[in-house]
Amino acid sequence: MKFDTPAGTNPIDQLKVIGRPTPRIDGPLKTTGAAPYAYEHHDAPDPAYGFILGSAIAKGRVTGMDLREAKAAPGVLAIVTAENAGKLGKGNFNTAKLLGGPEIEHYHQAVAVVVAETFEQARAAAALIRVDYARDKGRYDLAAAKDGAGKPPEGGFNGPADSSHGDFAGAFAGAPVQLDATYTTPDHAHAMMEPHATIAAWDGDRLDLWTANQMIAWSVGDMARTLGIPRDKIRMRSPFIGGGFGGKLFIRADAVLAALGARAANRAVKVALPRPFMFNNTPHRPATIQRIRLGATRDGKLVAIGHESWSGDLPGGGPETATGQTKLLYAGANRMTAMRLAVLDLPEGNAMRAPGEAPGMMALEIAIDEMAEKLGLDPVAFRVLNDTQVDPENPGRPYSQRQLNQCLQTGAEKFGWAGRAKPGSVRDGRWLVGMGVAAAFRNNINMKSAARVRLDARGIVTVETDMTDIGTGTYTIVAQTAAEMMGLPLDKVVVKLGDSSFPVSAGSGGQ
Repeated sequence: MKFDTPAGTNPIDQLKVIGRPTPRIDGPLKTTGAAPYAYEHHDAPDPAYGFILGSAIAKGRVTGMDLREAKAAPGVLAIVTAENAGKLGKGNFNTAKLLGGPEIEHYHQAVAVVVAETFEQARAAAALIRVDYARDKGRYDLAAAKDGAGKPPEGGFNGPADSSHGDFAGAFAGAPVQLDATYTTPDHAHAMMEPHATIAAWDGDRLDLWTANQMIAWSVGDMARTLGIPRDKIRMRSPFIGGGFGGKLFIRADAVLAALGARAANRAVKVALPRPFMFNNTPHRPATIQRIRLGATRDGKLVAIGHESWSGDLPGGGPETATGQTKLLYAGANRMTAMRLAVLDLPEGNAMRAPGEAPGMMALEIAIDEMAEKLGLDPVAFRVLNDTQVDPENPGRPYSQRQLNQCLQTGAEKFGWAGRAKPGSVRDGRWLVGMGVAAAFRNNINMKSAARVRLDARGIVTVETDMTDIGTGTYTIVAQTAAEMMGLPLDKVVVKLGDSSFPVSAGSGGQ
C-alpha cells in the first residue's frame, strides 16, 4: 500500500464495524486480571528473582566490590556485575550503559543484579554488597552549563539544530511591538502504573523475553547488540503494557540484567524496577531553557519569530526538540530557531509524552498570549490573524489540510469566549478562575508496518503483528479494521500483538 493513488471504493467506507461504538477487546481481560503483564507470565517454569543494586554516586568509578556476604546469603543463586558479565555491547537507543561499572555515568545507575530464589532474598542480599567508589565532580545544572552548550547531533528524530528564513534579526529589531522572554521547564519523570519489568529465560543459545516494551523490533536489535548474539536468537513478547508514554520505547536495565542473571543462574529470572529505580534507570524529559522573541506590527501581524532552546543530556545523547512546532504553527516572514545541547551527568533524557512539542508548545503559547496582551488583541483573534496555510519556512509547500482557525473559532463559540471576564478578575474563594486558549501541534512520523492475516476453516480471521498496545486500544482498532475489510463480525476476529515472531510494525510511539 503506497497511498499514491486515490483508493476508490473500499470496504472500509461502508462503516459496518468501524465508526460504531464497541467495548474494548482487552477491557474484560484487564478488569478481571486475566491480561498477563510482563512480570506475570507463566510460560517460564520455576523463575528466580533478580534485584538490581544502583550506584550510590552520580559520577565517578567503582573501585571495588565485596560480594562475599551477599553470595553467602540465603537463596542466592548468582550475582552479576560489569566485572563478570562478559563483554557487553551498547544498543542504538540507550545513551548510558545499562549495566554500569567501573565507570559511573549517573546516579543510581545499575551496577549489579542479585538473583535468588525469592524476591525478598534477592533484595536482602543486594543490601549486603559493599561498593567502594572514587567520586568525580559532575555537571547537573542546566543553567550553569548553558553557556558551554553546543549544537546537538543532527539527523534521525532530532532534525536540523538550526533553521532560518528571511532576516530575523533585522525584522525583530525593526518591529514596532516586541516580546523577548525566557521560559524554563524542569526535568519530568515517567511514573506509569506498570513499572519496567522483564522475565528472561535461556534455552541453549536462544533467549526468551517477556517484557514491557513499546517497540519490539528496535528492542530485539538492541538486545542483540548488547549481548553480542544474533537477533534471530531472541524472541521478545509484550502483549500487554501498563502504560508506556515513551519510557518503554527501548530496552532498559531490567531486560538486560534479567537476561544476564538468567544466564548466570541457569534459571528463568524475573526483574522489575522498583519505583525509585524508574526515575534514574529509565528515560526522562530533560529540563529546558527557552528564549522566544516575537516581533509584530501594531495591528498584530507577526513579522519576526525566534525560538532558541537549551537542554542537557549525557555524552552522546540528544536534545529536547522544543523548537519543532515553532517552525510550522504561525505565519511570519522572518524566522529563526536554534537548539543547543549541554553535557549533564544526569540520567538519560529521551522521549516522554510528545517529546519536544510538550515543553516547546508551552513556551510558544505563553509567548503568543503575552504578545496578544501587549498588542491589546484578543488571544483567539491574534492566533487567527497569524494563521498560515503553507509551511512558513517553505511557502511553496501547502498543508494538505489545516483547520486550526475553524477549531479556534468553534471552540471560542462553544466555550462562551466572547463573554469571558478580564484575566485575574474572578475569584472563587482562594482560587482565581479564568478562561484561556492554546493551540497544539504534534508532528507526524510515517513508518512501514506489516501484519499477517489468516482465515481458517471455522471462518476465524487471525491478525498477527508485533505492534503493541500501551492502553491506546490497538487490539480493538486492528480487530475493527480486519472485520470491516473481511466482511465479518468482530467476534470472528482474533488479534495477536507484541511478539517478535510476528511481522514488524511501526510500534507504539509518536502516535
